[in-house]
Order: sequence, then C-alpha cells, then structure tokens
Amino acid sequence: MIWGIVMAMAAGCLISVQTMFNNKVSLAVSSHTTSALVLGMGLLASFGMGVWMEGRAFFDIGTIPMWYWFSGLLGIGVVTCVVNGVKQLGASYAIAIVMASQLLCALWWDSLGWFGLQEVPLTPQKAIGAVLLIAGLVMYKVKWQRREPVNKAEQANAQTANG
Repeated sequence: MIWGIVMAMAAGCLISVQTMFNNKVSLAVSSHTTSALVLGMGLLASFGMGVWMEGRAFFDIGTIPMWYWFSGLLGIGVVTCVVNGVKQLGASYAIAIVMASQLLCALWWDSLGWFGLQEVPLTPQKAIGAVLLIAGLVMYKVKWQRREPVNKAEQANAQTANG
C-alpha cells in the first residue's frame, strides 16, 4: 500500500510539472501542436523503454478488447483541455479542478462498477469527502473582500480600529 501511495504522489507531481511544460509550449504553438508534441514524445519514449525493458514481450498485446486500444486518443482531450484550462484559470486552480474531477469521476465509476472495476459502494463518508473537496475548491478561488463601512459612524469606527 505504501508503494501505491508513493507512486500516486509521484504521478501527481509529474502531472503538475508536465502541465507547466505543456503550458509553456502552448504559448508558442497551438494546443493541437502541443498535444501532438507531448503525445508523440510519449510514444517514442514508451516504445523505446518498452523494447529495452521487456524485449519481445513488449509486442505481445494479448487479448485486450479492441476499444481499449483507443484510450490513447483520450490523451488528446486531456492535454488540450488542461493546457487551455491553465491558460484561462491559472495553474494551481486548473490542476485543483482536474484533480477534483478525477476523484469525482473515479468515485462514480467505482460505485457503479464501470469499466470492469470492482463495485465499491458509495458511503456517506465518501459523499461527505467529495462535498468537502468541492467546498475546498470554492474556498481556494473565492476572494474574500472586507466589507466597506456604509455610513460615517461605521467609517469612524473602522478608522479608530485600524489605528
């Protein structure tokens, strides 16, 4: 379990760094060019590492249902949406929303047992956690503003309190 936590944390860090790099690339070229560059580099690196580490076994694709092969196409949407989300919202807010969305979708898929996952019941504890996650996102982004005094008496009290 510890190794799984370490790997998940490493993935989160790598996604954040990749997002920053992708954002810088997308400032110079279109988001589609960014996606092609990112996914193309990933193809080359994955192919090279697979052949190097697995040898001939790398080419044994087994009996995977054909539609799973197209999951790489989802990467186009991932890269494009994240790059544009960072442009519109800023890095930390966009990544926070991406992570919250991942968690909510995974919670949904787990509770329904979709995609061959073992069905995990949606408990009140998990629902409360999801609500708190969304509340945290709202608190993270909302800019709290100090209320300005509306009349002279309040204004005098505010000036006295501020020194």
